[in-house]
Amino acid sequence: MSEEERQFLRTAVWLFMRHGRSDRALSVCEALHEADSRDGVAAVALAELLLDRGEARRAVEILRMADVPPELAHAEAVLESRALRLAGRSREADSRWLRYIEARKGVGRKWVS
Repeated sequence: MSEEERQFLRTAVWLFMRHGRSDRALSVCEALHEADSRDGVAAVALAELLLDRGEARRAVEILRMADVPPELAHAEAVLESRALRLAGRSREADSRWLRYIEARKGVGRKWVS
């Protein structure tokens, strides 16, 4: 699949999500993930859709195997923290969020304890 085709499908996912067709968005996202499990953009969308369905463990797995681009680092941190918490792994969720804050603000400048 070419990058142009991938981008078209990512756009279709966004449109389906925006118009309340999460079932269709999920189908396209799963196809994108199956074609390339490292696609970070598709992984973030798929994780969000899975969390809406209560599939927290699968969302964590998908996020951890993907190469999420820097511009989606915040979304990745929020989704992974949320998924970990929903999976009953509160300490890991807190740790994941703090790692994101430290990476963004710097260890000496973090505003959360």
